[in-house]
Amino acid sequence: MDSNAAHNPVFLVFPPDITVPDLQSADLTATTYDTSGPFPKLLATKMKILGAMQILFGVMNFSFGVVFLFTLENPYPRFPFIFVSGYPFWSSVLFINSGAFLVALERKTTETLVKLSRIMNSLSALAAIAGIILLTLGLILDQHFFCGYAETISQCQAIATLFIGILIMLMAFSIIELFISLSFSVMRRPFYCCD
Repeated sequence: MDSNAAHNPVFLVFPPDITVPDLQSADLTATTYDTSGPFPKLLATKMKILGAMQILFGVMNFSFGVVFLFTLENPYPRFPFIFVSGYPFWSSVLFINSGAFLVALERKTTETLVKLSRIMNSLSALAAIAGIILLTLGLILDQHFFCGYAETISQCQAIATLFIGILIMLMAFSIIELFISLSFSVMRRPFYCCD
């Protein structure tokens, strides 16, 4: 190389390629997603959002369970059926865990994480189905829960509206959680991972 080429501005911007055979590696790893249809690809790109939604639904279920904890006040001598079943608490554990596995699966895809995520989403789907059944029974059994113990009609209407509203919100959360969980637990071969 002559001295004029070393001071050439093109040489300074684009230096010659330097290859060191000791530092090059032929082992490449990649994670690919099956794109046979739009549904698995859409779910693969939205896993973090749907996992966060599952975590949020789990926290909300737990919060409504805590609200039911304060219903054991005079003149109400018993807890509502949905609180006695424990659904707001054990469902929230399953929903939060399945959401956490989906968020972790979006960050790093491994075979073990895919299997655990499918298992947790299957359990969450079963919990959501059980919750829909328990909430329906709760609405039937506790339809006169507050009004049977209240002295005044206005007190009964206000508290019954709040109680039914909470049960309807829990039902909505369970239905949405069922759809999210089923979308990941029922899919066939959505992920292929190469580690």
